[in-house]
Amino acid sequence: MARQIIHTDAAPAAIGTYSQAVRCGNTVYLSGQIALDPQTMQLRNATIEDEIHQVFKNLDAVAKAAGGTLSQLAKLNVYLTDLAHFAKVNEIMAQYFSAPYPARAAIGVAQLPRGARIEADGVLVLD
Repeated sequence: MARQIIHTDAAPAAIGTYSQAVRCGNTVYLSGQIALDPQTMQLRNATIEDEIHQVFKNLDAVAKAAGGTLSQLAKLNVYLTDLAHFAKVNEIMAQYFSAPYPARAAIGVAQLPRGARIEADGVLVLD
């Protein structure tokens, strides 16, 4: 099965040696997204809410570039530098997802790239 590299200018360019996503058959592996603005490549972090929204917007842009939508996410991983923000993640996530929700893990981490407070990645399964 051939791999297809997914790229879109609607999401931040990779800041390392990785692709925004890789499609293998009907499965798309979405790389981690932090709250970088795709145009400026600056962190949108005035508030934790701003960061969470930008992360989901970035994931959505990559999902669309792969031919899918966030509703097709089978697995979502969320990394937070402060698990006290978990309730806010749930609240904002409800604006981007509806039932049935993807499987999810929420993991507390010591640090994220560029001083971000949240990062998320996932696995998309196209119909």
